[in-house]
Amino acid sequence: MNYKIIYSYLHQFGASARRLSVHRALVLSLVCWFLYSLSAVAEVQEERPNILWIVSEDNSPFLGAYGDAYATTPNLDKLATEGVLYLNAFAAAPVCAPTRFALITGMYASSAGTLHHRSTYQLPEQVKFFPQYLKQAGYYTSNNVKKDYNTKDQPQVWDESSKKATYKNRKPGQPFFSIFNFTTTHESQIQGKNRNQKLGHNPKKAPVPPYHPRTPEMEEDWALYYDRMQAMDAEVGEILKELDASGLAENTIVFYYSDHGGALARGKRFLYESGLRVPLIIRFPKKYAHLAPGNPGTKLDRIVSFVDFAPSILSLANVPLPSHLQGKPFLGKQAPAPRGYAYSYKGRMDERLDLGRSVRNKKYRYIRNYMPHRIPGQHVDYQWQASSMVSWENAYKAGQLNEAQSFFWKPKPAEELYDVEADPHNIHNLAGKKEYESVLREMRQANQKWLLETKDAGFIPEAILVEINQKMPIYDYLRTGSFPLERVLETADMASNREAKHVKELTKRLQDKEPVVRYWSAIGCVVLGKEAASAKAALQKLLQDPLAIVQVAAAEALYGLGETTRVLPVLRQHLQSQNRFVQIAALEVLEKMGKDAQPLAQEVKALSAKDEETSGDVAKVARYLSRQLVQR
Repeated sequence: MNYKIIYSYLHQFGASARRLSVHRALVLSLVCWFLYSLSAVAEVQEERPNILWIVSEDNSPFLGAYGDAYATTPNLDKLATEGVLYLNAFAAAPVCAPTRFALITGMYASSAGTLHHRSTYQLPEQVKFFPQYLKQAGYYTSNNVKKDYNTKDQPQVWDESSKKATYKNRKPGQPFFSIFNFTTTHESQIQGKNRNQKLGHNPKKAPVPPYHPRTPEMEEDWALYYDRMQAMDAEVGEILKELDASGLAENTIVFYYSDHGGALARGKRFLYESGLRVPLIIRFPKKYAHLAPGNPGTKLDRIVSFVDFAPSILSLANVPLPSHLQGKPFLGKQAPAPRGYAYSYKGRMDERLDLGRSVRNKKYRYIRNYMPHRIPGQHVDYQWQASSMVSWENAYKAGQLNEAQSFFWKPKPAEELYDVEADPHNIHNLAGKKEYESVLREMRQANQKWLLETKDAGFIPEAILVEINQKMPIYDYLRTGSFPLERVLETADMASNREAKHVKELTKRLQDKEPVVRYWSAIGCVVLGKEAASAKAALQKLLQDPLAIVQVAAAEALYGLGETTRVLPVLRQHLQSQNRFVQIAALEVLEKMGKDAQPLAQEVKALSAKDEETSGDVAKVARYLSRQLVQR
């Protein structure tokens, strides 16, 4: 409401009123005040809709509304006819905690150093979980129940966060922002005892993607997963029914989305469409139809990223956007023009080290693998609890897979480019094809620009990040101006390109004053293998580097050049490190060494016997390696 205009109007009216009868002036004054009151009330209502989030876990758009004929999702399909459906909605990361960080902060976890799975690094004081701003604006905020935000919790942002949390506990007339999380479709639901149930979906008709072998276990897990989708859909129906019964549906904007793709192997944890593309349906009641980007039943191809959710909710509630937000609203009065790209990141997943970034526009997905020597199918203890995962690995070892299915078990290319319209499963890599050079260049440049603009912290090894975090927030450290990010990114590019022409420069940078540059130079020698032979002397010197993680990277490179005697004492020392990420890195080098790691079998066994509650990822990697050493 523009109060200056109203005041001017009343002032002019007052002057005119002196020329009218007192009675007429009084009537007109009352009418004017009544109209002003109505418009003021309408504005308050417009600014303060109730907002309900319904969140499922680990599922791609396996819904009838998205054209999946195998799916049984009547409630969500109906919601799509009543709302708008987004065809290009993407998670910021293909695993729960790092992507939930983006949802709750409106920031990329890669810019705060919180991209690695289940890390708890601190945030700057000014970065608040976005429900805090809603709460300050008078909203009742509730969360039921999962958080998993990959950073230090901020419990004060919720009026209630529990298994019983609901909008029903708010004050009369108070607007609410409420979240209901369902774990029904979580990866765990296709493991263990959950597999011993009668299937509702026919396994033989399961839409097994072309990168999976059609083993009996794979068919059963896909059928079971669609059963879980059906069960989740029923739960969504109950939430919507409860909203209707409360009489609040006409005041509430409803969101449904999944926290990332998945849940079978190569979905969750991976930077493909199967890991990042999510369903997103938003229903606007008639009262707020003017805020909707389309009529009920509309399907939109606008690109939406999880970093955009927080600013969009604030925009719908007409709450000013904090300056630290990296996402842009796609709804409400503060929404700018649509974004051209969605960006995503991958760091350590569970106990396994890796690093990748992805850029998606409406037609292409670009993936940049910065550790291409690590195969996609690294053994993740939790993932291997699914029978389908075990069957896939067994089929590979038996030589029963085609090229697309075998890709998962081999070193990655530095770059991947997929036409998502022609190749929705991302199995035909277009990177390196001459006719796609301009597209590849565009996507590569978009990625590089994003890394620099957001000051990506993921290129600092986690063994160093954990030390930085003890002194200051990683986000702040990247903004002190002392860290040479451009040089680090340049080195990481050379290191991961697999081009022997970079050996001379990488060898030179093994002596760089910045330890992260030395680390990536050593990784470059790992990637090149025997083509990095001329760097051997410089790598040997790095075995005495001040930083343990640099020593481990040098040891891995030297093993690739035929060194074993020099490498084992270094790795033995670092198995006892107080830094668990140094321990994991050392264990992974030993895993690569196979039978040559046998002299350290007892040290590995000792780590594998430690309590997982206290040793966590270290114990998982050690346990797997210990089994491999026994088998050999």
